[in-house]
Amino acid sequence: MPKRDLRRLMLERRNSLAPSECLSAGRRAQQHGLALAAFAAARTIALYAPIRNEVATGMLHDAALAAGKRVVFPAMVADLLEFRVVRVPEDLVCSRFGICEPLPGCPVIAPEEIDLFFIPGVAFDSAGLRVGYGKGFYDKTLHRLEGQGRLVGLCYDFQLVQPWT
Repeated sequence: MPKRDLRRLMLERRNSLAPSECLSAGRRAQQHGLALAAFAAARTIALYAPIRNEVATGMLHDAALAAGKRVVFPAMVADLLEFRVVRVPEDLVCSRFGICEPLPGCPVIAPEEIDLFFIPGVAFDSAGLRVGYGKGFYDKTLHRLEGQGRLVGLCYDFQLVQPWT
């Protein structure tokens, strides 16, 4: 199936989820993330502010802060993502795209300093490939970390698909 069709199908399905489904399935996805050895070992964790029924990250955020970890969120700068430290919820504000991002004054952390990234996506496969919204912000920003095993796709079960390449 072409990526364009896969993206459309997955977005339709995700957007049709009831709030209760998002909440319960999102909790399960986050619990899997919390159980990872990589989560326990990480000193700095990157999360995202969910939009359009993406898996929430609140449990991961709370657990990371409680464990004394540094938590960063992405902000769009030109056509790349910049990761900034978020210490309190008030550090996040909605951007012109409706995505909550860290304030410009929050400290910037280079991607190489981040131990574990939880990233959103429209679909993921078992080979580690991801389909996003098609703009390539994560791909452009994190390409140099490819193959290092530091990225975790956070999704609902139905977003895990057979390899498409």
